[in-house]
Amino acid sequence: MIPAAAVADAHSRLHRALEPLTDNQVAEPSPLPGWTRGHVLAHVTDAGRALADLVENAVRGVLVPLYDPKTHDRDGIIEATAGRAAEEHRRALLRHSVRLEDAWARVTDWDQHVDYRDGKLSSTVFARWREVWIHAVDLRLGIGVADWPEDFCVHAVDFLQDRLPPGVTIRAGEHRWGAGDTEVSGSVRALAAWLSGRDTGAGLAGARPELGPWPGVSGARRPPRPARPAP
Repeated sequence: MIPAAAVADAHSRLHRALEPLTDNQVAEPSPLPGWTRGHVLAHVTDAGRALADLVENAVRGVLVPLYDPKTHDRDGIIEATAGRAAEEHRRALLRHSVRLEDAWARVTDWDQHVDYRDGKLSSTVFARWREVWIHAVDLRLGIGVADWPEDFCVHAVDFLQDRLPPGVTIRAGEHRWGAGDTEVSGSVRALAAWLSGRDTGAGLAGARPELGPWPGVSGARRPPRPARPAP
């Protein structure tokens, strides 16, 4: 099932968390090195804009890349918009969240080809699901790993298992990922938090290996890794 409704719920949760955000809080540091809360918000907002552009064009039968480095200075946009006032951040994020949800509502074929990740339009939904819930934790505005829905945690582990080195298996109850004699086990939420770098994984059983890089996407800026686990 394509979790478009679940992403809309995640959007709503994030927007509610942003309601009391002040201009001073925007400028405060996030757990991501060199990034303030404003940088995190600018990143999430511009990612929503890029996904909305991609989906809106796809619905019209036009194939465009998520980010075209010839026409889109992604790093520059994040730096230029990070210092927005809190209300400006709220309005921009809401505008592009609504655009994206409206574009998804017009999709008739989730397997339609797009120039993004696995080549299917459905990948935009899963990417936004990860973007919103993971960076909501980085904002430190009352949303934590404990708030991640269970089905999101399963998806996050499915996606992030590529960070595991060869020979490592991770397990959460009956769910298993990877293959090898070295096993790390715990709740699916704890595994998702560890694989996403939002927790050290200290509560997991087994020797935790060094994780590989985050699965990338061509043309996208990868946010800095957390300097320390977010609560």
